[in-house]
Amino acid sequence: MKLIRAHSSLKLVTASLALRLGLSVAALLLSPAVDLHAQEKIIWSSQEKPISEQIRGLRAVPDDVRGQATKKLALQIRPLPVTPNKLRLAYNLAMLSTEGDFGHDMLQEVATTLAAALHEQPLPPEKGRPARPYVELAELVRYEHVQATLDDPQFAVAVSKLETDNARRNLADFKLADLDGKPWTLKEQHGKVVLLNFWATWCPPCRKEMPDLEKLYQQFKDQGLVVLAISDEDASKVLPFIAQQKVTYPILLDPGRKVNELFQIQGIPKTFVYDRNGKLVAQSIDMRTRRQFLELLAQAGLK
Repeated sequence: MKLIRAHSSLKLVTASLALRLGLSVAALLLSPAVDLHAQEKIIWSSQEKPISEQIRGLRAVPDDVRGQATKKLALQIRPLPVTPNKLRLAYNLAMLSTEGDFGHDMLQEVATTLAAALHEQPLPPEKGRPARPYVELAELVRYEHVQATLDDPQFAVAVSKLETDNARRNLADFKLADLDGKPWTLKEQHGKVVLLNFWATWCPPCRKEMPDLEKLYQQFKDQGLVVLAISDEDASKVLPFIAQQKVTYPILLDPGRKVNELFQIQGIPKTFVYDRNGKLVAQSIDMRTRRQFLELLAQAGLK
């Protein structure tokens, strides 16, 4: 959902955060990511620190218990004293909550906690747009089908913007070359089901979902499924990675990020599914499991 990612180097942390959050370095100082990027800038209270440490370690928690661990953290954040750290924790947890299939009840508790934190501590707009936590909450409501009540104009604008962005994506077209130099155009795939996946080699959740994408491609390609995976990295980075991963679906290169910008990509992985008529019928805001991908493809008629 989305990318506050723990990487092995500070450079990769900064790059992933900037992409996932769509924020400037200055804005990151208000985000929950600061505990990864500049720990000395945050002073956690005795109540906050253990929650922060558990959130940072969530990716190490086995998937079968991660949902319960995340739900527990959401409930622990809610009664904390109202401080900027409380909102950081709520937002940080929300960013990690969609990295897989961890249960609707968990997502509901996370959304409720984030909405409550924003109600307690409204944020100013960022360059005339809703602050990222409002967008995060809107995405949880729109794409994870949870309920959230927040009487704030920024939240309403964030919800409206999602619909506007989707309308533009429904009409979008592009032409990109794959690793072999073959050109691909989205509109030319009319009559096929297209799964458009934005990813990068440095993104752990992207890497985690790739084996499932490959299996689904092999399962459904004879039924008209086309998987187009778009990376904004150079071929020199992508080629050896793809060879190692043994991925066979087309990998398209977008080094200038024109297509990323066309689709308003602020975090990866992100997936869009178009049906055989070229209509955008489903999308995800973070990594998906095989089961979740199957649900997306079913909306385009593949079962």
